[in-house]
Amino acid sequence: MQGVRRGEMSSCSSWAAMPILYSGSVVTGLWLVYFMAIIDEQIPPLGSTYSCQSESFLPPYISMAGNFPPASCIFSQVMNLAGYGGVVLFCYRFFQVKPRLKEVWLNVSALVANCINCFGITLAGNFQYSAEPTVHNIGAWLLFVVGSVACWLETWITIKIDIKNEGMKIGIIRALLSGVITICMVLFTVKEVQGDCTSAVPLEWALVMFMFLFYGTFAVEFRHSRFETTCTDTCPSTKVTSC
Repeated sequence: MQGVRRGEMSSCSSWAAMPILYSGSVVTGLWLVYFMAIIDEQIPPLGSTYSCQSESFLPPYISMAGNFPPASCIFSQVMNLAGYGGVVLFCYRFFQVKPRLKEVWLNVSALVANCINCFGITLAGNFQYSAEPTVHNIGAWLLFVVGSVACWLETWITIKIDIKNEGMKIGIIRALLSGVITICMVLFTVKEVQGDCTSAVPLEWALVMFMFLFYGTFAVEFRHSRFETTCTDTCPSTKVTSC
């Protein structure tokens, strides 16, 4: 058994690190922004008592943590990493699924939803709430709503392609994560409408953390794949004529 396990570990693709590094970097960056904002006394700590209408302290939303410099500088960098890095990750995921899934529309829909999600991330990161609240909120809701839909699509794909007979196991985990993400999004929306920021703030943090945890689970399938880039000439090598 030890020999088999060592063989399985040695055959594990290094591409498995990509989703983990992506999710880990973004989550670490967001918490760095949060602690910087607390040190600069821009927001109160999570779990503390605060007023939603306070002028001295902003509610500790993720957006508010990255609202003013120097935390806003790190916030923009982290969100750009999340946006552009996410597009790369989801393109690799698309090509991994492509030869295994007959329903092309499902794979394309997941890629489009994930890319819209990434676009929303960059909007939220580059347009701080204090400067452009409308654009910032559009980006945040693209992340929350379209991102939740993308998680369900990826869960469906996971079960259908069933890589190495692990589809059902990881599919159940992703379904649970998608359910938690959706519940957090709905409750967050309700609390925002009610003006209850003390309940909305932890829901927002939970929503984002679970969403990036979901992306990190792509490592399960990525460990079975290797990606290569091939460059070929369009003209035969024996001819000198121009293409």
